[in-house]
Amino acid sequence: MALYLIGDVQGCDSALQRLLSKISFSPSRDTLYILGDLVNRGPDSAGVLRRLMGYGAAAQCLLGNHDLHLLAASVGARRPSRKDTLANVLQASDREAMLAWLRQQHMAFLLEHDKHSYLMVHAGVLPSWTATQTMALAGEFETVLRGPDLSDFLHQMYGNTSNRWDDSLTGPERLRVIVNALTRLRFCSAEGAMEFETSDGAHAAPSGYFPWFEVPGRKTSDVTVAFGHWSTLGWLGRDDLLALDSGCVWGGHLSALKLGSAGQAHELIQEKCEQAQKPGQ
Repeated sequence: MALYLIGDVQGCDSALQRLLSKISFSPSRDTLYILGDLVNRGPDSAGVLRRLMGYGAAAQCLLGNHDLHLLAASVGARRPSRKDTLANVLQASDREAMLAWLRQQHMAFLLEHDKHSYLMVHAGVLPSWTATQTMALAGEFETVLRGPDLSDFLHQMYGNTSNRWDDSLTGPERLRVIVNALTRLRFCSAEGAMEFETSDGAHAAPSGYFPWFEVPGRKTSDVTVAFGHWSTLGWLGRDDLLALDSGCVWGGHLSALKLGSAGQAHELIQEKCEQAQKPGQ
């Protein structure tokens, strides 16, 4: 049985199909962990969702900011923009089945594999959060995601405030900080204040900010954090960090990392993607 971590697919179903063929993926034998942003900007978001739905428990999926944007658009909380490619989901005859499946997906995973811990999120983790706290906070939002109050929150989801975590936060503001950290975070201050304007690579940190994974004293440094979201960062493999958004939708690659076991190293497998968007769109 092989375990694969896969970066942002963003509606590029043909690239996903080619990558899965390249790794000889078998849903009866292997497990995929998709790190969020399943949909949007690419040409076939519906195809991606139908494919992953068909794999059942063999495809374990996180939600990213684009996936939550799809859910928001589906309830009228946000109008699709000219950059979005969500129509083939929103106008599909099986739209409700796809949206219902999305609501059953996850915001974080904590995987124990070969005596090693992997924390998986779409974007990042605030420096004050432990892996255990991250899972608990992800679970708070997953309860809302699957419950009757999701539409109410989606109408309040967008925004950058509060931009830092406080245990005393409640209601929509608390959920917004959790969602922003897990699905949008790139840079934050040493005190955990999030910055959302900069999307360039790690070298472009604004004054007073760090890539979230470089904040001194980060409490998830004892596990390996795997994430996507940051295409300008690209593939990055460290003992404590696995970055897997290699810019598929921008004409880069779709990346899968086969987790090593029994002393074997991880194996990176990539598939070149058709360019569906120009960088910055």
